[in-house]
Amino acid sequence: MKNVGELVRRKVDTSYIVERPRRLRASAAMRDLVRENRINPEGFIQPLFVVPGSRVRQPIASMPGIERLSIDETVRECRELASLGLRAVLLFGVPDEKDAMASLNYDPNGLVQRAAREIKSALPELIVAADLCNCEYTDHGHCGILDERGDVDNDRTLEVLVLAALTYARAGVDIIAPSDMMDGRVGAIRRALDADGYYRSTIMSYASKYASAFYGPFRDAADSTPAFGDRRTYQMDPANAREALREALLDIDEGADIVMVKPALAYMDIIRQVRDAVDRPVATYNVSGEYAMVKAAAERGWIEESKIVDEMLVGFARAGADIVITYFAKDYLRRHGA
Repeated sequence: MKNVGELVRRKVDTSYIVERPRRLRASAAMRDLVRENRINPEGFIQPLFVVPGSRVRQPIASMPGIERLSIDETVRECRELASLGLRAVLLFGVPDEKDAMASLNYDPNGLVQRAAREIKSALPELIVAADLCNCEYTDHGHCGILDERGDVDNDRTLEVLVLAALTYARAGVDIIAPSDMMDGRVGAIRRALDADGYYRSTIMSYASKYASAFYGPFRDAADSTPAFGDRRTYQMDPANAREALREALLDIDEGADIVMVKPALAYMDIIRQVRDAVDRPVATYNVSGEYAMVKAAAERGWIEESKIVDEMLVGFARAGADIVITYFAKDYLRRHGA
């Protein structure tokens, strides 16, 4: 009996095949040569959670491999990240005291402010970004100052954000990243920074930030779960796309240098639409829930973590992200280098 290969070659007419795309997939070298989109490690930002104390490294149960760090350990972590080729970190302060006015957020000697000074002293070339919000600092867990009805007061919150932004800039923060989603906050911060002489301070706005279920592990890490209600009155409806473009364009008009889409994985269509609509760098945040899902599945042996991570990261690049904020940055650089 003749083998199957001979039968197939005899019966199938292949004369109609004009294009053979597989030629460009024939080897690893060829695939690398013609790759359309590439992961750019120079555009990675690693988030870091800063807590009081010294020699503190607190594992975060819902985010395996990520820890809360005291300022000395934050600097140590930054040294390691810089040695791997990372160019930028994003700081979140997690204080042990909170109040209704988020006063530790704009304390010149607050966690983020002190950490920024220490990092810039030790590693002046490392870009220090600081998330600017109030949810980690308020006793109610909301991102703004509450009015008498318990609603977030947009314009009073702007005053607090401006105060905090100025203390960040004075501490040496390179990129101020407002994530609160208050109307007009970028313009208020930009005017205040310029008036204080901080023309070079960059604003990376969380322009299109959705009220997402993917933030759960972050709220554990930052101790920022709202004491009541939710954040849907200021964060965006996941169903909306046109609104994302409106928010991005408004922030650019107000002075944003970089605009962000958050989360990333379920919002790659939004990343692409924002990328096509604006002439500024576009960032995306590969958030805690996306990280935790991959880690959990990998721990159970259901997926191969490194391949999943690389596929997600190239997907963000393909969607149009210039900058990726990701908890996977350190692991990626360990595997691949900068």
